[in-house]
Amino acid sequence: MYTFPRNNLKWGALTALLSILLTGCLGRPTPPLPSPTPCTVHLPIVAGGEASSTPTSTPLPPPSTSERPAPSPTPLPPPVPKPGYGVQVHLFAGDVVETLRWAQGLGVGWVKQQVEWHTIEHGPDNFDWVALDRAVEACNGFGFKLLLGVTHAPDWTRASELESGPPADYAEFGRFMAQLAARYRGRVAAYELWNEPNLAREWRGERLDPARFVALVAEGAKGVRAAAPDALVISGAPAVTGINDGVEAIDDRVFLRGMYEAGIAQWVDGIGTHPYGFANPPDESWQDAIHVASSHNDHPSFFFRDTLEDYHAIMLEYGDTEHQIWVTEFGWPSTEGMGPMDTTGWEYGREVSEAQQADYVVRAFRMGDERPWVGPMFLWNLNLATIWGAGNPVSAYSLLRPDGSYRPAYIALRLAEPLSP
Repeated sequence: MYTFPRNNLKWGALTALLSILLTGCLGRPTPPLPSPTPCTVHLPIVAGGEASSTPTSTPLPPPSTSERPAPSPTPLPPPVPKPGYGVQVHLFAGDVVETLRWAQGLGVGWVKQQVEWHTIEHGPDNFDWVALDRAVEACNGFGFKLLLGVTHAPDWTRASELESGPPADYAEFGRFMAQLAARYRGRVAAYELWNEPNLAREWRGERLDPARFVALVAEGAKGVRAAAPDALVISGAPAVTGINDGVEAIDDRVFLRGMYEAGIAQWVDGIGTHPYGFANPPDESWQDAIHVASSHNDHPSFFFRDTLEDYHAIMLEYGDTEHQIWVTEFGWPSTEGMGPMDTTGWEYGREVSEAQQADYVVRAFRMGDERPWVGPMFLWNLNLATIWGAGNPVSAYSLLRPDGSYRPAYIALRLAEPLSP
């Protein structure tokens, strides 16, 4: 991984540069995407398997000489390559190629796409691969390393249809992961098995239990390794919540210890984590005497730095010096410049300015670089604002605005310089 050295790219200078660039660079090079209602998109298959004919483009009339052409946006400097860094994308809505061009503009080498099992396998061995095939092919075409996060079993595999959860028979997950890994062997670099399993809403149908989660990971890992031995397996990251009631959530540190007690280290190549910072700067600790944020400042789970260091300490507790922490989601929300937004439960997003968001993102990547036990990091998220619109609080985390224009964090990450090539 790479470092953003302050002596090479001073934040003050970067802020000044951002100010100049934002004046002319925030325009989107293509028309804005619509903001559809959130839903699962199944792309249609053309009857008979034949592609539809390519429409003939209608020639455009020559531009009128009586109108002065609009000035072109000020071009951005080229992105600085950062092959060890990643960003989470959403490729199942909107224009896949345009989304990956945005990712390419950051200079990152990795992208992550979340895959919901139930959207792929609608019944036993009844697969719809169309959307995922398109996404994987496009990622490969752009030269990205791809991490797929796999979660949410189909209802037909579960005893309960309430919200999302694992299959009743964990061997079903292993069977699906073997199918998935075989299909994309050599084209998907890594798989994250499940998402935030310490939350009830991600684990309905069973009581929260780190040992049961490890049993699920074991089946998934066996499936991946049988079908694609070179693919990496990452444990699904617990959520940082500050809650430990055992019903709605188990504290992520408690859950991670339970994972190690159940033998997680033998099944995976990396330990997933989601060290969100809420409104706290990335290098601040919950034990500091003074806090920048007015809420979510009284528990270590709300601090990026504390989560990284606590996870590493737990790994060492159990003698694990071989695995790296994979930061499979992290980020800071900023509602600035996003228009009306219902932030109920997400009020801390109003405390982070766009300039702070940009600063925190760059500093967080730098902190990961300075810790050799941290592996790839995936910023959440690139483009959900272009899909869900400004009214959804997840859009506050996006690097793009709903119209596809760049937020300061996008430009800051694009321009941040690595320590070495």
